Amino acid sequence: MEKKLLNLLLGLCIFSVPFLFKGKKMRETLVVFFSKGVLATLVDAYVVGTKRVEYPVRPFSKIFKTNVIYDILFFPLLSVIWVKISYNDKLRNIFLKSLIFSVPMSIAQWYFEKNTRLFKWRKWSIFHTFGSVNFTLFTIRGFVGFIKILDRLKNNRNLTKLEG
Repeated sequence: MEKKLLNLLLGLCIFSVPFLFKGKKMRETLVVFFSKGVLATLVDAYVVGTKRVEYPVRPFSKIFKTNVIYDILFFPLLSVIWVKISYNDKLRNIFLKSLIFSVPMSIAQWYFEKNTRLFKWRKWSIFHTFGSVNFTLFTIRGFVGFIKILDRLKNNRNLTKLEG
């Protein structure tokens, strides 16, 4: 059953890529995708390395101790969606929209930990998942905010050069 769930998740991720990677903000989308992949991999490597979480059933189990589908596909794609729906929001709405992702993800991981062999929590709980999902979402969203500020500064400098 676990392999079927992982294959379903992989298929959904691959299917969603063409829909998520289009539009005017391709550079930011790619930055979000790859930076979230790096961040998720680092956090997961720490969590697995400290034996808080195990992935008994995972792809490439002889090479990776983490689940690479989660770390380099699923979580980055969710972050792309989250950044797209919160791109122009103020801080309050960003917090509220983060709950759309972190609460269901926490509940789903709790359910799958209890009913499958996809996760094995040792020193971990639903609250750790909630915190780590929000930490990574806000880290990536802060990074995007920083990029937006740099773009504004660059555009202002280019306008000044054109006027002068």
